[in-house]
Amino acid sequence: MKSLFMAALLAVGLSPLPGQAGEADVEKVQIARMDDGRYRIDVTVRHGDEGWTHYADRWEVVAPDGTVLGRRTLFHPHENEQPFTRSLSRIIIPRSVKRVMLRAHDKIHGFGGREITVAVPQKR
Repeated sequence: MKSLFMAALLAVGLSPLPGQAGEADVEKVQIARMDDGRYRIDVTVRHGDEGWTHYADRWEVVAPDGTVLGRRTLFHPHENEQPFTRSLSRIIIPRSVKRVMLRAHDKIHGFGGREITVAVPQKR
């Protein structure tokens, strides 16, 4: 019985655990003010996507008070494209907001990886 228990422990210890890819990290952010006063944001995300059950599935633009100003949904894994950059346009950022934080989300861990805070470009 003891040897069967030890074999089971060994098997569990050697099998891959779900979510080994870790959390999704924001690596780079570019923000530009458009002529109409809205913004375009390009975000580079890195995550060890493991297929449809564990991949970076969105990133968000967040004001200092926690208000989500924009969200880019990622509809598929990027296993062979790391890091990857995606854009979101026509984002309305109130004039009172001088900085925004970008955070990435994955299907297993949620939020929690590296976030980047950037200054919001003002009118030229």
